[in-house]
Amino acid sequence: MCMSTTQSGVRSAVASCRPTNATPVTIDAESLASLSTSYLRDVKDELRAEDYTADVLELSACFDEDCSFATQDEIDRVRDHIDAAAYLGADTLTVSFDGVAEASKVEPALAASAERARREGVTLELDGPLSLS
Repeated sequence: MCMSTTQSGVRSAVASCRPTNATPVTIDAESLASLSTSYLRDVKDELRAEDYTADVLELSACFDEDCSFATQDEIDRVRDHIDAAAYLGADTLTVSFDGVAEASKVEPALAASAERARREGVTLELDGPLSLS
């Protein structure tokens, strides 16, 4: 019976790696015309054809309304971009925002989004007045 640990499995996988010439790029989420799978597939194919790889997806979000519905709409948009980042193979989704009207509404939603991102293999980073810690 063969027993292996995760770490030795990772070492084995990395040992067989072949470097590529793909250049990591940061993509502004506003430049994406759509988040549909077919559009993202085209973007991914074009990146690959140009020897680029998605590294970071940057999203500007707005949490300046003290309204649960507006907060939920914006969190849904963040989640859609988590899915897009995962599909494109980006390691990180950076969400930037200025003010936050009601932190008690936004913080739990962002924490849940960060967990979702983690499950999708994406790191959620915040560039604004709140943090995930």
